[in-house]
This record gives sequence, structure tokens and C-alpha cells, in this order.
Amino acid sequence: MDEKVVLIVVSQPDIASLNQGKALLNFGGWVSAPPVEGDETWRQKNVRIWWFSKGLLHEDNLEKRWQNSTGEVVSEVIFPSRHSAASGQPSLTLHPIGVTHLGEDDDMPFGGIRGRAPPPSTRIAAWFRKLLQQSETIIGERFELSLEVTHHGPWVDVPCMFIEIGSTEEMWPDLPAADCLAQLMWDGLGLGANSAKSATLVSSEVGVWDENINSGEKVVIGLGGGHYALRFASIAAHPNVWLGHMLANYALPMEKPTDENWDPKTGVLPEGTWASSIDEAVASTKLAFPKGELWAYLDKKSFKGWQRQVIMRHLDSIGIPFGRTKDIVSK
Repeated sequence: MDEKVVLIVVSQPDIASLNQGKALLNFGGWVSAPPVEGDETWRQKNVRIWWFSKGLLHEDNLEKRWQNSTGEVVSEVIFPSRHSAASGQPSLTLHPIGVTHLGEDDDMPFGGIRGRAPPPSTRIAAWFRKLLQQSETIIGERFELSLEVTHHGPWVDVPCMFIEIGSTEEMWPDLPAADCLAQLMWDGLGLGANSAKSATLVSSEVGVWDENINSGEKVVIGLGGGHYALRFASIAAHPNVWLGHMLANYALPMEKPTDENWDPKTGVLPEGTWASSIDEAVASTKLAFPKGELWAYLDKKSFKGWQRQVIMRHLDSIGIPFGRTKDIVSK
């Protein structure tokens, strides 16, 4: 069997993930399928749900494990999850995953593979726009809607994203929030077509990249800023924008050379994993968007002048143009 499927991995120990999964099943039409690794599964159209009995961050190669059990080839993995933040801000978030900046001696408390990032889901920007449109009718203004930068595990070889409820233990079980994100997955995966239970009927999937149709379109890689990708979210809110990996300042660590005559435009490049982090984000995004035209968008105010100059110097050396909003957003 070589049918390609989208795999939704619901983590049972995570109440936010579990409630999203239950809300998704409540739309109906799911057929119980044989267990995988002892856990229940469901199927509908080209979508599969794995009722996973463990946490997610350290469970690598789930797409291969699914294929080994079922014979089905997984084209993408979606991870419903909870989100933690010290701010306690109620939020619904989407983000790609990876730990591009970690070196071989760095600790890995949140999984993944050091210096690597799985391909980002091509749906992130389109689903963020859809979330902005639909959320008011389901959750009102109780939650902030945001994108997060690339971070944490697990490792998979196919495009993926996390879709999360945050940010505290009090908010994780929120049922309207779970309903909102389940609606996003239901409609975004094209499951809502011709369904009376879907609030927004759709005829096809949302955010799927087709290299024949979308060849040459711009795909944005975000560089800089904090953990919450505010600048990149503002770009993604525009129609027809495609978004790849997003690296915060902390994922671009660099040490300024001590030579007082050092010139960031011509001198030796700063030490640190910043360049390899960018290279991995570029390579991974290219895998998700074949034949796309990759552009970098810098959160310029988050960098010191010398940092901007060395980043732009490196981008130029690897053939990645960088631009402002007007260069990226379609008129």
C-alpha cells in the first residue's frame, strides 16, 4: 500500500491535545482502524488519528513507525498540544519544530536532533489566517492568536507543525479553545466539505503547496525577534504568503570578534551556531516548498547593527534574498 496520509498524533497524557482530538472525533465520519503500537487509531479520507499513549517531544520518527505498522506513507504530521509560557497569557499558537541552534555538546531537554529541523508544514501561514477569521465566533477575544518560532522536538522527516492551547494548566482543558483548533484542522484538512456539522464548509484542503501550481512563489524564512513571532505573524496575515521556519534571536547565537578593527562586512565571521542554524532552516524549508523562491525577512530592530550586517552577508553568500514587507507581500 502506498497511499499518502496526513497523520494527527493526539497525546493522551496532554489534556489540551486530548481535548482537541475528542473535538475532532465529534465531527463524525471517523472509522476505527487497527491499533498502532497498542494505541487506538481512526481514519477518514486521507487523514489518520493516532491516539498516542505517551508524550510527544522525545518520540522520534512517528511517521516511520506508522508506516511500519500500517503500510501507509505519511506525508505530514500534525501535533495538537498544550503550550506553556511564564506570562500565563491565554493563547492559541501554531509553529514549526526543530533545534537548529544546538551544538553537539548542548543539552536537549525538549527533544529533536541537535542542529536539525524537520520540514515545516506548508499550512502554517494559511491556517494562521484561517484561525484569525474563525476564532471570534468560537472563542471571542479570550485568547491571543499567535505564531511561535521554530523550537523543540520530536524529529520526523516529513513536514509538520504543532497546534497548541496555552499558556497555563488552567487554560489547557479549555473546551471552546479545543473546539476552535479542531475546527481549524477539520476545515483545513478538507474534512468539512459537504458536512452539516462544519461551521465553515470547504471544498479542499487549505495551505497545500503544489510545486507545479506554486512554482516560483515566494516563501518567507523569518529571522530574529523573540519566541512569539509577532513580526512574522504580521507578514503571514497577508493573503497568499507562504511561511517556512522562523528563528528567534536565541536561535542565532554569535560572538562578536574582539578585534577593535573588525569590520562585519569584510572581516572574519563571528563564532557561534548562527550560520549553521540559518543554513538548516533554509535547507529544511526548501524540502517543504520545492521550486519555491525563498526569501528571508529580518526583524531588524531585534539585532544590533553588526549582527544584521553579518546575517545579510551570509544570506547573500548562500543566495537567499532578504526584503521588507513590500518586497514579500503580493499587491
